[in-house]
Amino acid sequence: MPAERYEESYLYRLRHSAAHLMAQAVQELFPKVQLSIGPPVENGFYYDIDFPQPLREEDLARIEKRMKELSKLDQRIVRTEVSREEAKAMILDPAIPGNGPDVAEFKLQLLDAIPEGEAISFYDQQRTDREGTLHRFVDLCRGPHVESTKEIKHFKLMSIAGAYWRGDVRNKQLTRIYGTAFETADELENYLHMLEEAKKRDHRLLGRELGLFMFSPRVGTGLPLWLPKGAMLRHVMTDFLQQEQLKRGYLPVVTPAIANIKLYEKSGHIINYRDKMFPFMEDEERETYILKPMNCPFHIEIYASHMRSYRDLPIRYAEFGTVHRYEQSGEVTGILRARGFTQDDAHLFVTPDQLIEEFVGVVDLMQAVLKKLGLTQYRVRVGVKDPHSDKYVGDDENWEAATAAIKNACDKLGLEYELSEGDAAFYGPKLDLIIKDALGREWQMGTVQVDYNLPERFDLEYIGEDSKPHRPIMIHRAPFGSLERMIGLLTEQYAGAFPFWLSPNQIAILPIADRHIEKAQEVAECLRGTIYDTRPLRVSVDERRETLGKKIREAQLQKTPFMLIIGDKDLEDGTLGVRSREEGDLGAMTLSDFLGKLPHPSAS
Repeated sequence: MPAERYEESYLYRLRHSAAHLMAQAVQELFPKVQLSIGPPVENGFYYDIDFPQPLREEDLARIEKRMKELSKLDQRIVRTEVSREEAKAMILDPAIPGNGPDVAEFKLQLLDAIPEGEAISFYDQQRTDREGTLHRFVDLCRGPHVESTKEIKHFKLMSIAGAYWRGDVRNKQLTRIYGTAFETADELENYLHMLEEAKKRDHRLLGRELGLFMFSPRVGTGLPLWLPKGAMLRHVMTDFLQQEQLKRGYLPVVTPAIANIKLYEKSGHIINYRDKMFPFMEDEERETYILKPMNCPFHIEIYASHMRSYRDLPIRYAEFGTVHRYEQSGEVTGILRARGFTQDDAHLFVTPDQLIEEFVGVVDLMQAVLKKLGLTQYRVRVGVKDPHSDKYVGDDENWEAATAAIKNACDKLGLEYELSEGDAAFYGPKLDLIIKDALGREWQMGTVQVDYNLPERFDLEYIGEDSKPHRPIMIHRAPFGSLERMIGLLTEQYAGAFPFWLSPNQIAILPIADRHIEKAQEVAECLRGTIYDTRPLRVSVDERRETLGKKIREAQLQKTPFMLIIGDKDLEDGTLGVRSREEGDLGAMTLSDFLGKLPHPSAS
């Protein structure tokens, strides 16, 4: 659900109120706590709280139980607007439940941050008991909320994490309690089931079990080591995309891992990405170098290396360029968000007349890639600049032209899209493909951007038909987004059981005894000489002195698409026992018949 619609929805208000209900329960159970903020988020809510003693996972059950009790009490949720002076007095008043000088530190800072002229409001959860006593929980908040706690019925507290106050590592670390809430019990149950499925599909777990990649504390956070099977998976994906690109007129280039800081000062990345760059290095000549955080300035330098003619354009440079960006350790998530990753980057230099056609060609390539990968559910988001932000470079005329070009290309392709203010790159608007996976989760993957500004900053030119210099337009694109992120997504999409064409090991040959190994190696050699989907088949032979049952179980655990079993009868009859990952035992057949069973490359 897009953010602007979510914030207007009943579910948003329900989750916001659930955060307050949780805060009330926490304060009753742990009276010395200090509350800070408790917003709704995409799939639930959280509240950041300063506990005098560490909170334990087992405490969540107590908090949740008290929340259910409070919910049933049908507390009215009342909004009150006050002046700044009245708000400060309320926050410091110990007679108001949830407030007082001992628990006011964060709320006073929040009050100070509210701009002059903006409404200041409190939400008051009220109930009167049988004796007529009024019970309240009062919290500084802009809202919105539901009308009564009885509406908050279907919720679950999920986890505990650490969070710095206002996201600043220099500030105090608070305890963040995450929860989720839904309008119906079925929605909550479905969500929790989806989370269980997601755990089984976690790419970090599967990556280790399948021998795809690993991490080492001696190497560092967010820096994956690719094992042979994972490296093969990378190779198959890069080979597939490289072939597609060559068919479409892309030119391969390779650029270095570091660059002089002057390159990124010229591009403007230093201003906009400095906090994502690793510490700068200085050589003996006192020149400053940085580890490459993106590839585009290098491709610009290649374009600018000599004069271009309109006859040379479009020029399409493509590179699988490894970059490094400093992500805080708490933000790193396996290979989905790493500090070192490889972008399937390309930069196209085009004339204004070529822009729409080339943009359409890029989107067509991206759609072909997603179809091959089996990612057929996605939506299109066009990121435009936030008119109230000053982080963008370039004049309004160029921005308007670039945005119009993307919209026109979408119309030509018949693509429905949504506009998203603030999601543009700092140098230009972009189109993102938001992919929905097998569990209904959304991922922002492939991207394509129109850029009038970097050609301006680098003074790029080509000689037009009129023999005068003109400015080219750049298109930035990455169908995978990053190789690591796409592999992480695919691992979870397929739960490690990759399509046949993509599987690191497509066929496992299982000789029953040592006397069958020679034949197994002959079959493997023959299969490795067979071209499938433009590449040789990938085959392993399990020569271990283990039982056949154990070999089959381990091949199944490794999600191997096919197993070929060789025993005495197979030697006599010239056959192979064939097992499929999906269909189980397929019986004995000749090698030729087995090859006929392989899925057609276009359907794999």
